[in-house]
Amino acid sequence: MSSNQSGEGEIRKNLIEANVVDCMVALPGQLFYSTQIPVCLWFLARDRRNGKFRDRRGHVLFIDARKMGRMVDRTHRELTDEDLALIANTYHAWRGEKDAGEYADIAAFCKSAPLDEVRKHGHVLTPGRYVGAEAQEDDGEPFEEKMKRLATTLREQQDEAAKLDAAIAVNLKELGYGG
Repeated sequence: MSSNQSGEGEIRKNLIEANVVDCMVALPGQLFYSTQIPVCLWFLARDRRNGKFRDRRGHVLFIDARKMGRMVDRTHRELTDEDLALIANTYHAWRGEKDAGEYADIAAFCKSAPLDEVRKHGHVLTPGRYVGAEAQEDDGEPFEEKMKRLATTLREQQDEAAKLDAAIAVNLKELGYGG
């Protein structure tokens, strides 16, 4: 999605400029038993103005589903039916399918990016680059005050940790485990 090795960047650029990249869906890691790495689905379409759906030429839909799913055991993640429905419904709405509802960009999940934006990013097709991050709620505490408060709390916790480490060392020595 972003590599430029072995001509991958040029191949990706040509696919984008030929207007065949319809949608990119980044999925979380640990979905497959054979590998832990995350994967990305590429949806390609030759005729993106086929009359059946809306004219999607000049745009690419990016969906970042890397935070979706649930761990079914310590090494395997599974997408829920709700996760799959959200991904599928988002794509169908973006394509303009009948009865799919209205498409809307959702921060940290999906974005319909114009080709000019993709070009500005060097034809990189990593969804996280386009969808952005979730809006953080402002707690009203000024940054400088918050940093001072958090730094003070951290120092207090580090002092407490040092005291506990010393107490553990004394206890271990009394039990004959220390040197």
